[in-house]
Amino acid sequence: MFRRFLPFILVGALSTLFLLSVFSGRQLSWRNIPQLIGLGEGYGPTVEQIASGENILPDLREGKTQPDEEEWRTFKEPKIENMSPYPQGKTKPAGSNYTKTLVVPRLKSEPVGWIEKELGDLIESKLLKTAVYTVDDRKAKLHPPKNKGHEVMVYLSFIIDNYEDLPDVSIFMHAHRFAWHNNEIMDTDAAQMVRHLSPERVTREGYMNLRCHWDPGCPDHIHPGETTRNSDKQEEVILGDCWSELFPFEPIPTVLAQPCCAQFAVSRETILRIPKMRYIFMRDWITRTELSDYLSGRIFEYTWQYIFSAAPIHCPSMSACYCDGYGLCFGTPENFDRWFETRFRLNEYKEDLRVWEEKADKIEQWRKDTKDGKFLEEAELFVPEYGKDVKLRNKIRELQADLDKSKKEAFERGKDPEQRAKESGREWKEGDGF
Repeated sequence: MFRRFLPFILVGALSTLFLLSVFSGRQLSWRNIPQLIGLGEGYGPTVEQIASGENILPDLREGKTQPDEEEWRTFKEPKIENMSPYPQGKTKPAGSNYTKTLVVPRLKSEPVGWIEKELGDLIESKLLKTAVYTVDDRKAKLHPPKNKGHEVMVYLSFIIDNYEDLPDVSIFMHAHRFAWHNNEIMDTDAAQMVRHLSPERVTREGYMNLRCHWDPGCPDHIHPGETTRNSDKQEEVILGDCWSELFPFEPIPTVLAQPCCAQFAVSRETILRIPKMRYIFMRDWITRTELSDYLSGRIFEYTWQYIFSAAPIHCPSMSACYCDGYGLCFGTPENFDRWFETRFRLNEYKEDLRVWEEKADKIEQWRKDTKDGKFLEEAELFVPEYGKDVKLRNKIRELQADLDKSKKEAFERGKDPEQRAKESGREWKEGDGF
């Protein structure tokens, strides 16, 4: 009797093992018991800790100092230690080149000529390749199987299509060159970010969010157990259910956090750590889910760091991100924060000047339109302070020159690999390179 059912038992056992390998993939190598765990059970900070501030460090804002601390002299940059269980990747010998591919999803209506114009020298020298997917054109050379999930469908399609022939570093970015969520010291310019991106840091870290600034996204952003809808985080109340579908054998974190907005770089080693079938499974989920294009894409925005680093929270030092990641080294976190304080003051002066000029323009217009001479009495409260515009313009020039000088000096410091190591808190010895 037993022999009759033996083939079925063997098939069932093999099928179970296959499903486990597909669903859990890389996680089985470091989490040994594949079981369903409730929301936040033994995983990440608790709701009480979040409420009390324990385990959740304060954010770094422009010009913001820590409570009860004297400005600048005792400034401490908030840090969250790397929570990834994976070891650091091994970089190539100093001076070696890395193969890089820029992966970009676009609509037919979105211009991407800036890539060739601004990065053409890197492309021509074969230091950079591009993979531009046109999501709404089935006749395009590169296009995803379905236009859904915003950038997610393209990012996963590139990995699936090139799994056996990946570059050293894959750079995933949006089609627009300038965007508020690009790095501010780099003029919110995607071209500068690609040009200065350190493949060594990406290789070491495995996964690097291209945005250095914590706000929005860090240190505490998405709570999968939240039941109250938030218009700014529409995906939050459904993320718990989606997590169980995407990661059925993984505990649901209490917090998911990383800098916004779904632009990052990943090393080949990190991508290959996950079986190809796992990426296919995630892309199929995007295709099948009844969630909208917008929501299905948002589900992944604060999940990428978990996929590639197995860590729910990815909030590295902002000054180290700029220094080690892009070669903009300000020497200390205090100097880094001071740059933003200066820029904050600069923008305030610019706004004051705009208001002054607006008032002056109105006065001039009234002067032209009024014939009875009563306009001055009516406009008395709106007359701008005489000479204030000159003072504001001088202050703006002064602060802008200071910012430009500091930025230039930061790039010079970043040419020293030892300085990059120092500011990112890692060991360095002669000959290590970047």
